[in-house]
Amino acid sequence: MNNVFIEGIQGMGKSTLVNSIFVAIPEFRVCREGDYYPVDLAWCTWMTKEEYEAVLQCYRLIRDEIIKNTVQEQNHFVVSYTRILTDIPNFHKDLEKYEVYNGRKTLQELEQLIFSRYQSFSETGYLFECAFFQNIIEDLILFHLLKDDEIVEFYRELYGRVNQENFRLLYLYSDKLEENIKVIKKERSDQSGNELWYQMMLEYLIHSPYGEKYGCSTFEDMIAHFRHRQQLEMRIIREVIRERAMVLPAKEWDLNEILTFMK
Repeated sequence: MNNVFIEGIQGMGKSTLVNSIFVAIPEFRVCREGDYYPVDLAWCTWMTKEEYEAVLQCYRLIRDEIIKNTVQEQNHFVVSYTRILTDIPNFHKDLEKYEVYNGRKTLQELEQLIFSRYQSFSETGYLFECAFFQNIIEDLILFHLLKDDEIVEFYRELYGRVNQENFRLLYLYSDKLEENIKVIKKERSDQSGNELWYQMMLEYLIHSPYGEKYGCSTFEDMIAHFRHRQQLEMRIIREVIRERAMVLPAKEWDLNEILTFMK
């Protein structure tokens, strides 16, 4: 089996596609956002032994739950901490500081970490959600302020370290991006109608180095960022990944066609 990467801007239906493929091929090992990924580290910690032991000591009441959601990789500890349900104040905020994205690593540190994880990954039969584009590109644009050409070169080097024979990428694309985002603004609200996801995403953009540099503050600014990201990801597909990627109309794809491509 190949490794399949599902990508696309927020609101394109990535989770729905992952679920549909998994129903058709339950042999896949599925990695959804927040899970432990052998290639990506989004929503997970990257901790030294000393940092990990300090967290276990600090949060003794949920020590067993932390250990259950931990994978040790040589000298580092990866905790899928967003999978831990607890009402302990500041637990998630505290562990968030051990993530690698949102400018927490220098560009050189981030490159080394991503390149080494992808290069050492040799297994097959994985179905990944948002492991190749979304979190990495957001960090490179918003926090490291890389230009498009620099990001394309980053992906050229990254893709050169991937086992390409077993690599397939499914990209959900829409030319109605703004309409889709307006839909999930409403869908991802609390019971009182507060658009929590939208407020979180807007704050994320506004307070990033990119947002501060370009004065981002509105819904239109967020849509402009997503359009730019979609154009850039499509460029990487055309120039780097090429025939091992399949571009799909968001929410209007043919599962049989997809399954044939994945073989």
